[in-house]
Amino acid sequence: MRLLLAMLLVTAACTPALQLTPSDADVVLSMQTLDAPDPGQPGSYDVLTLFYGSGTDKNRPEYRDSVAITTPTVDVSKMVDLGRSAEERNEYWGFTPEEMPLNARVWYPDGDGPFPLVLVVHGNHNMRDFSDPGYDYLGELMASRGYILASVDENFINGGIRGENDARGWFLLRHAQLFEEFNAEPGNPFEGIVDMDNIVLIGHSRGGEAVANAAAFNRLSHYPDDASLTFDFDLEIKGIISIAPVDGQYLPTGRKVVVEDVSYLTFHGSHDGDVTSFHGLRIYDRLQFTDPAAFNFKSAIYVYRANHGQWNSVWGSFDGGPRSARFLDLRGLIPEEDQRRFGEIYVSAFLDIVTKGDKRYLPIFRDHRVIGQWLPETMYITRFETSGFRPIATFEEDIDVTSGTEEGVVLRGDSLSTWKEEMLQLRSSNRTNTSASQENQAVTIAWNNRIAGVDTTRHGPPARYTVELPTYLASNWALSSRTTLDFMLGPTPRVPGPRKDPTPDDENQSESVRQPSGGDDEHEDPPVDLSIEVADVAGHSASIRLSDYGAIRRPLDTYVLRRGDLEAERFQNHWELILQTFSIPLGDFVTENAQLDLRRLTSIAFVFDQVHGGEVSIDQIGFSELDPAFLGARADGVSPN
Repeated sequence: MRLLLAMLLVTAACTPALQLTPSDADVVLSMQTLDAPDPGQPGSYDVLTLFYGSGTDKNRPEYRDSVAITTPTVDVSKMVDLGRSAEERNEYWGFTPEEMPLNARVWYPDGDGPFPLVLVVHGNHNMRDFSDPGYDYLGELMASRGYILASVDENFINGGIRGENDARGWFLLRHAQLFEEFNAEPGNPFEGIVDMDNIVLIGHSRGGEAVANAAAFNRLSHYPDDASLTFDFDLEIKGIISIAPVDGQYLPTGRKVVVEDVSYLTFHGSHDGDVTSFHGLRIYDRLQFTDPAAFNFKSAIYVYRANHGQWNSVWGSFDGGPRSARFLDLRGLIPEEDQRRFGEIYVSAFLDIVTKGDKRYLPIFRDHRVIGQWLPETMYITRFETSGFRPIATFEEDIDVTSGTEEGVVLRGDSLSTWKEEMLQLRSSNRTNTSASQENQAVTIAWNNRIAGVDTTRHGPPARYTVELPTYLASNWALSSRTTLDFMLGPTPRVPGPRKDPTPDDENQSESVRQPSGGDDEHEDPPVDLSIEVADVAGHSASIRLSDYGAIRRPLDTYVLRRGDLEAERFQNHWELILQTFSIPLGDFVTENAQLDLRRLTSIAFVFDQVHGGEVSIDQIGFSELDPAFLGARADGVSPN
């Protein structure tokens, strides 16, 4: 019965156009799995709004006639080059990069505060189709829940210019400084109500890269591209959120920006017709936690059938401009209100954790199923890591496939068709002459337990991939039932051919080619599943089935364009490999075998015994301490997951 309930919950949260019987629906809806209220629902505060800006804006009456606070102009000429369009753009806007405005629309609570500060910035779009009103749904919700949210106007650097992402990030920091000034100014509407110790930056598209640039600039004293421009920010930025971000538009000193010691959330739609691959994964992987005493986390979520523009209420479904319907297949998109509903839940939960310390919402970033009853009906893949994660194998350190990241860790394979470490790929580069790499190494493992020959029922022992630990590691790291084994894993659509017969003879040996696969159904590959087995130095072992801890989903078919020939020409695959985080309490293995001694753990094995063949990529194998927030959040009726 527990497994049936788990399957119902996963299906309810993950399947498009799901049809449940009334009795099934009652079971699903009764399975409250998170002991916290829906963070996407309005809070108790009345919402106030105002505009601040130059008071002289030529094209934006709200920033000319309706400003409650007049702000100075700023010189960003070292960061913004208008190129050949300078004359036309300067004429349209009425100002040059030497005197650009600080404009924003603000939603804030009617209360005494202090309230955390949230700044959100749009990405690139037609500069005359103003983008900053498009996050009104976030402004209204967050203000009602006790946040000051400002949607920053950067439309004047939108359009056909390039290389301006450093300016986008710098503008966010300058706006945050404005609130520091507002907070201290007698008679200002924000006097004394801004919590400058709790700041979060949100960016969409190019803005999603800009928030990473801003977090990096916040710790610098000089502009990397021209040290004559000095920085003096040092703001208390607790987290950044990248919505469908680009990556690598700005390359200071020719390198990607690395962010340190802030919490990070990124999410991306599978049917994004503009930023066609999940570039936020690169920012995620580069982000580093250097202070183990400070709690931070990072999470990445892939939302099936979400697009690029529906995160912004102005942009909508037309990712390729007004004529999008001619070449983008818009029929499969989830409704825009559902897409923004997802954004409301996850943005609100992230803010509550990083600015208010409310860890009740932490489980939703590791496993979306714990809030399956709140989420729009589609499929999700989630990635999660905390600053307390201790890696044993990340596959980044060298070219030796037998060595782990932690000293003394040895990697071994048995009966594998493929065992290699490689750079994971995106389905497209999204820019010409650039790499489609995820910029992240992982190990790729393929297996087929069938023995080649005329008798397709013959199987050898299950293939294995084993991580051997030095005998002292488990004791030194104090592994216990409150420790989780963490790793990322994702299957590919590929299935290798059967193994060669280890004892060949004329009767059983045949050419080693790919055989039809699929257990009872010879026309379909079975769902991917495997076992995780741990053992101690005395030989005591325990095994669990991985699918009990989350869906192991083959890559989801994604067709963005209406014409299949153009789709094949533009994209490397009709799917994107997104690895899912799995987190297994070591106490669950002790439940399976009480003799297992976690302080003397010596091996972790991925045992491919559940289906006859398949291929998976595995990354970031290591351990974390189980946060108390996870103890009550059960996604599958079996264990905290």
